Formats: sequence, structure tokens, C-alpha cells
Amino acid sequence: MTSMLAEPTTDNITPTAPLSADRIVLTGFMGAGKSTVGRLLAAELGWQFADVDAEVEERYGSTIAQMFSALGEAEFRRRESAVIARALGRGNVVIALGGGAPETLTNRLLLEQTTRTAVVFLDAPFEILFDRCVLQEGAAVRPLLMDADAAAQRFRQRAPIYRRCAKHHVSTADQHPQETVTAVLRLLRA
Repeated sequence: MTSMLAEPTTDNITPTAPLSADRIVLTGFMGAGKSTVGRLLAAELGWQFADVDAEVEERYGSTIAQMFSALGEAEFRRRESAVIARALGRGNVVIALGGGAPETLTNRLLLEQTTRTAVVFLDAPFEILFDRCVLQEGAAVRPLLMDADAAAQRFRQRAPIYRRCAKHHVSTADQHPQETVTAVLRLLRA
């Protein structure tokens, strides 16, 4: 079951109503706002924030690009799954997944089988996501951005996977990050 919110629509939800989850996982394509919204959401809740990409790099002492180049995608995905499992073992945590994490069956099973976990798909049209990534500092380190057609193809491949693994769906296309935080909280307090 997927719920869609462009903007909050449930007026009878109080801002302090209890959440329906002990952990919130944000998924979506690069540029969707997972890290930005995740940090804001965690701060608002007084929870921890876990950026899976950053934790993989910290734990293994090299960048994702270096791991892909030296070890290959399969080894990177194995390492990513270990970090995701560890993050899902925490309570009161907002987790921002890497854009490709849901493509791995192990990760989808971890998300499905960890109780009291709300998976939220942050979505926007590809053109908006691509523009956001290009405007971000450090966009040059994202190899996928070097070929817009390849990035669009990857987006089309991943979008159905994001929809399947997320119970909730929030459009970030026309929202500032704080508006997305409000939409996510309303959704999870409904």
C-alpha cells in the first residue's frame, strides 16, 4: 500500500502524535533529498541520523568511487548491506539509503523484515533530480552524472524498485526540505 502526499492533507493529526515506527528509512534516486531531509527529520525528532553512503566510506576508509574501482560493485554492495543491517539494528534513527541500495535483494529483505521500520520513497521527476545533483557541490564525483541518458535509464530502472520497497511515497518536486519533513511526519503520525 502506497500513500502519496504532495503536501500534508490530514488536518486532525497533532504535531506530537506518536510515530508508527522506531526507525525511518528514506529511499529514492540521487537528488531526491534523502540526506538533507534525513538530517532535518532526525533533528526534529531528536533521533540519530545515518547516511549509509557516508558510513560505508567511514567504515571502510575509502570513497564509494574508489571501492567500485578497486573492488567492483558486488563487493561494494556487500559492504553496503552490512552497514544497512547495522543501522537497522538501532532505534530512533533516520536512515538515508544510497540510491542503488534497494536494487540488492538482501537490502530489500532487511527493510521488509525489520519491524517498526517505515520506508519512505522521496520522489521527483528525473529532470528535477538531475538538475539538483548538477547544482550540488561535488557533483563531479558522481560518475553517473557524466552521461545524462545513462542516468535517466538508471532512474527508470530504479523507480519501480523504490515504489515496491516503500510503504510511503512523498513527492519532493515542489517542496523545500522542511516541507518534506512535515509531510513525512504527518504521514507517519496518521
